[in-house]
Amino acid sequence: MAVLTITMDNFQSEVMQSDKPVLLDFWASWCGPCRMVSPIVDEIADERDDIKVGKINVDEQPALAQQFGVMSIPTLVVMREGAVVNKAVGAMPKAQILSLL
Repeated sequence: MAVLTITMDNFQSEVMQSDKPVLLDFWASWCGPCRMVSPIVDEIADERDDIKVGKINVDEQPALAQQFGVMSIPTLVVMREGAVVNKAVGAMPKAQILSLL
């Protein structure tokens, strides 16, 4: 499944009302560690049909970043049934990202 670009406009339908767990990647174009995590997140999205994967650009969606208390990026958040079930900050290997799910 392709990575979704999450905005305030589609957050409710794509994340809060999702029937699958959602992995959210909070990132910014100027963030070096984000550029390291991004291809891993893309790979997970391609490999796993049982989850949704979304990316939130903190510069373009500051309200969403604030809603999730994002202070450092990359921040990865796992949501199930509209609730945060896991959260991790910083670059990490694929196995560690998968363990969040």
